[in-house]
Amino acid sequence: MTTNTLDQLRQMTTVVADTGDVDAVKRYAPVDCTTNPSLILKAAQDPASLDIINAEVAAGRAKGLSAEEICATLTVAFGVTLTKLVPGRVSTEVDACLSFNTEASIARGREIIADYATRGVDKSRILIKLAATWEGIRAAEVLQKEGIDCNLTLVFSMSQALGSAQAGAFLISPFVGRITDWYKKAEGRDSYAAGEDPGVKSVREIYRNFKAEGIETVVMGASFRNIGQIKALAGCDNLTIAPTLLDELENETGELTRVLSPVTEITAPTATLSEADFRYQINADPMATELMASGIRSFDQDHKKLIALVENV
Repeated sequence: MTTNTLDQLRQMTTVVADTGDVDAVKRYAPVDCTTNPSLILKAAQDPASLDIINAEVAAGRAKGLSAEEICATLTVAFGVTLTKLVPGRVSTEVDACLSFNTEASIARGREIIADYATRGVDKSRILIKLAATWEGIRAAEVLQKEGIDCNLTLVFSMSQALGSAQAGAFLISPFVGRITDWYKKAEGRDSYAAGEDPGVKSVREIYRNFKAEGIETVVMGASFRNIGQIKALAGCDNLTIAPTLLDELENETGELTRVLSPVTEITAPTATLSEADFRYQINADPMATELMASGIRSFDQDHKKLIALVENV
């Protein structure tokens, strides 16, 4: 008897829940969880989260913390709750407004880990999430050397992926759906077949390049628009999936074919990217340039909305 698509996917890929929704995590029992400012904002607006919010706001105000500082502790509080529900890692994001400030990003990453530690959560359970700007990658390089594993997010190009891997990043998150959306608009397309989907092709290229070069950095496809994109990446190291798509995968049957597999023959590594090469390659790619900028802006806007929410509690 064929099992559902989600169970089959779990046999070849680490399934991660792309949510801060506690109930969804309980239901789907993923290995890891990823969060970002948008997902934390959504979770914070759920009535089921009132106890967490009220407790953090009360504790923060008693210490004389600002709304922004309370927002920072609230993000960790949600993460602590998630660590109790998954056996693996929880990704917690550095403020998007720090995406072009290496030293501030390093300091914020250390603060997040320290806050988790005071709550009894070891750094081995956490991934510090940083935008894959040149500055974010340099911050990850420092944190990795300190034993703090990082998730480089908003990855839209091979240069970002290779730059992150060469800095020793534990994991990268290429954004499938956002790449596809950009190309649909640019090319006047309504849809793509799975094998032609630009977002899918981008992750396949990164995965195959990493495996061919023996790169250990985990490739985690993210930002999916439909389960067709997910199935087209079956076998990728990790896939982080929203609850609505997890539900679709769980309710679908039929054989799932593995698409991506590690290779056995290792080639010579690509030359290390210089800062000039990295910045030029991003600049030469309008899709990566536009999506990285809009992603950072969007996360920053949602972070500000979360601060406003805390102020009004």
